[in-house]
Amino acid sequence: MITLLTALAGGLGAAARFLLDTLAARHNRLSVPLGTTLVNITACLLLGLLTGWVIDHPGHTELKTVLGVGLLGGYSTFSTATVEGVRLLRQGRSWTALAHAGVMLVASLAASATGLAITLGAG
Repeated sequence: MITLLTALAGGLGAAARFLLDTLAARHNRLSVPLGTTLVNITACLLLGLLTGWVIDHPGHTELKTVLGVGLLGGYSTFSTATVEGVRLLRQGRSWTALAHAGVMLVASLAASATGLAITLGAG
């Protein structure tokens, strides 16, 4: 049953990613893929929140699997970020690719730390 719930949550996460990425693409006036960046930063924030919650509430193996592996695994998309970085490099936009990857890395780490701090600070 846990496998089925994890798979369903993964599908929901992928659908949420698609919706957010589509919404961001509609409003993006820049020449960089902001949707993927936004998705990955929010995924890291949510994973930080979940991790902090799990630290304070041990024993919820099924819930952390469904939410962490399923929902957030389906929602985050670092493989797409890699493809977008390579695409930018192939277009000869090396500095843009480096900035895109660097901003996503730093912001994602900060979002994870923030989520963890929020959750652990509330406990």
